[in-house]
Amino acid sequence: MSVAMPLLGAPISRRGFGRFLAGTGLAAWAGLHNAPVAAASIPLRFTLDWRFEGPAALFLTALDKGYFRDEGLDVTIEAGTGSREAIPRVATGGFDAGFGDVNTLIRFRDENPNVDLKAAMMVYDRPPFAIVGRKSRGISKDPRSLEGKKLGAPAADGAFAQWPVFKKVNGIDDAKIKLENIGFPVREPMLASGELDAIFGFAHTSLINLKARGVPAEDIVMLLMADHGVELYGNAVIVSPKLLAEKPQAVRGLLRGITRSVRDVVADPEAAIAGVLQRNEGARPEIELERLKMALDHYVMTPSVKAHGFGGIDKVRWQKGLDQIGLTVSFKDKAKAGNAFAEGFLPAESERAF
Repeated sequence: MSVAMPLLGAPISRRGFGRFLAGTGLAAWAGLHNAPVAAASIPLRFTLDWRFEGPAALFLTALDKGYFRDEGLDVTIEAGTGSREAIPRVATGGFDAGFGDVNTLIRFRDENPNVDLKAAMMVYDRPPFAIVGRKSRGISKDPRSLEGKKLGAPAADGAFAQWPVFKKVNGIDDAKIKLENIGFPVREPMLASGELDAIFGFAHTSLINLKARGVPAEDIVMLLMADHGVELYGNAVIVSPKLLAEKPQAVRGLLRGITRSVRDVVADPEAAIAGVLQRNEGARPEIELERLKMALDHYVMTPSVKAHGFGGIDKVRWQKGLDQIGLTVSFKDKAKAGNAFAEGFLPAESERAF
């Protein structure tokens, strides 16, 4: 088939040229070469501290609503195995970032001075560390009621890691306490059955799991460590040294996405639970919603966050927490260990105001 070509040098209108391209089949070629090329998304693996339960909505909402994609990030969020385990997951390069215990991070930095692993955003302004017991087993709101009792804790539990600080500031004689190393799956069942008097755990995990197992709410006693002299912060967004150094804009984008996500979750926790339920077939909506609301009320939306904004730290309080860790740990280099928060990556203060 022949195509009539315009005479060389003859004027041709824009519309005429378009018809000419269409007739020759070159229109698609011209569009392809004139269209802007989209920048490739940066892949980023993110580990949670625990399973896909209520508080995971703080991050899953950003994924489901495309907030990370808006920042040019292709984020994959994976379940965790404990807030302490998130630290080595990121430190070894298996994950680019994660949600983990900042106090474990500080200890990790002291033990591994050549790994400059840091937190870049504080999410749990108050830590969820708790000792949960039963009134019928002699546990009260007085921490000394633990003396003479049998307590259970998984060795890798984040709350149990703070036991040395808690017992120190509350003058507890642990020689009068029997501690039993138990697994995560049997922790609440053993307390519910009366095999233990109290357990260590995150408050929103152990308290709600006990209620779900039929333990009467009035028989459950929660000793939240933050209410009993523990000045520590809780879980933070931990970022790998490689990501901080090589892709700082990706870190900023990640934190902007999380900030938008947290704002949405605070505004409508009921809607935010949907992302959790999609990823956890066995989850019960009412339980995960209660778990999420508890995390928001006790750890995220604290008076300090409401007054000063989300995501940052107070340096005076940070130092107090570092001093408390020092009560039970002989730092090799306290200053270096404590230099665990990367400044300058958070969104603007106006974006973090709640």
